[in-house]
Amino acid sequence: MSIEQLIKKIEPLDEKAMNLARRRQNQLTKPQGSLGRLESLSIQIAGITANASPQLDKKLALVMAGDHGVVEEGVSAYPQDVTAQMVANIIQGGAAVSVLAKQCGARVLVVDMGIKLDIKPDNNLLIKKIASGTGNIAHGPAMTREQAVEAIQTGAEIVSQEIENGMDVLATGEMGIGNTTPSAAIAAVLTNTIPEYVAGRGTGISDIGLQKKINAIRNAVIINNPDPKDGIDILSKIGGFEIAGLAGAIIATAAYRKPIIIDGFISTAAAMVAVTMAPQIREYIIASHKSAETGHEAMLDWLRLDPIFDLGMRLGEGSGAVLAFSVVEAACKILNEMATFEEAGVSTKSMV
Repeated sequence: MSIEQLIKKIEPLDEKAMNLARRRQNQLTKPQGSLGRLESLSIQIAGITANASPQLDKKLALVMAGDHGVVEEGVSAYPQDVTAQMVANIIQGGAAVSVLAKQCGARVLVVDMGIKLDIKPDNNLLIKKIASGTGNIAHGPAMTREQAVEAIQTGAEIVSQEIENGMDVLATGEMGIGNTTPSAAIAAVLTNTIPEYVAGRGTGISDIGLQKKINAIRNAVIINNPDPKDGIDILSKIGGFEIAGLAGAIIATAAYRKPIIIDGFISTAAAMVAVTMAPQIREYIIASHKSAETGHEAMLDWLRLDPIFDLGMRLGEGSGAVLAFSVVEAACKILNEMATFEEAGVSTKSMV
């Protein structure tokens, strides 16, 4: 199914399912509203899935990886080879996202969308390389428009297949040395802010490195002049292959009425592009956390999303989104498994 078809398929949240979930929440053995965000999350997920008793058993963390030509500008504390090395680490179970996914019973699937080096095949790795890294956005476009469309479509097709195999909920993650720079450029364009406001230290760059990053973002926006109303134009000019892939994955997940839990800075940039392409997606997205990366709060404000937690995280990989799996699943279990006053034989009469 094409991206255009998937976008047309996205419907508003199901009001009937939400009303039924809300009614049950108000009958559970607790003061109404006393479980706070857990209650509203369960109602949102009921609306997303069109199911008043949603089950989120099969959890997938989709980690898309790609390299970036802008690393040439000195915007990262790590060399580009680390992208491939960290992908191998994720596959082998040694990364944070791997550990957290194991804890909550989620599967991790890594996709090579555009890593510079080749990686040895693995059952948990898909090779969908559009090209061996993007162009240097500080001097020209990241990719062609055709490549951007291909990357978006690839992400959508991967998720569509996973949904056919039973996926209930998606967590978005990424790996790509230098990818906070294009993400910050996307944020600058869509929030209409200056680079200084959205450029953070990423992998821990120095003051000199931060200034190089700010300059690279400014040059990328000025030279490429992306259209803030055209998500594909944004991706092709200042994006990344993994960011485009995540945007496609988000679109497809919403089209098939599954919840989307986004991670931090890079995943949020992908979500912003997806929402630019299809504003109705916004209701399907759950923000896992507020990243410590500069500019993330402005991005969440643009999306009108309230993150579940703020633990000062800025790792990426999908680590925050996977950590949020447990909270989101708990919200559904409260809705489905907690007894109502009538079921428990508890009096609802007030003594006041």
